[in-house]
Amino acid sequence: MADSRFLFAKHRQGVFRYLCRIVGQTETARDLTQEVFLRVSRTRVPDADPASLRAWVFRIARNLALNHLRDGTRRPHLVEAADRAEPAVQELGAALSQALAALSETDRDVFLLREMAGLRYGEIASTCELTVEAVRARLHRARQQLRTSLEGPLLVHRRRPVSLNEGER
Repeated sequence: MADSRFLFAKHRQGVFRYLCRIVGQTETARDLTQEVFLRVSRTRVPDADPASLRAWVFRIARNLALNHLRDGTRRPHLVEAADRAEPAVQELGAALSQALAALSETDRDVFLLREMAGLRYGEIASTCELTVEAVRARLHRARQQLRTSLEGPLLVHRRRPVSLNEGER
């Protein structure tokens, strides 16, 4: 049986990355990550295989994130790291945040659990209480919608002329 310290060490980075993208604020994501593992430590860890335990931890994280967003009727917004980046990166970050916000709540969660947290389809299905087939369909739909939404901003970004500094010539 896994204990809460093991689960914290194994999953805290993935949970934090997932929560950062969902809530869009580093400090809030840290607080929520802390709350996830506080809840894990206060609950009897189920006797299950590692994939099921991972899904269980991410279900707690997802539920906390959804509650956080619903409490303030907030939508995900820009990730703070984009504020310190170059203008072109900021624009792409803003476009990505807008594209993610345009996805349905479940499609966004499925996409982020796969791409940010690295969960497998079965783990995502368990986390989101879906079938594996529904996860596949939602992931496909989310990727298609993101591809369409980001087509313009990526095209503009690729066409920008490269300016060399004096020392680089």
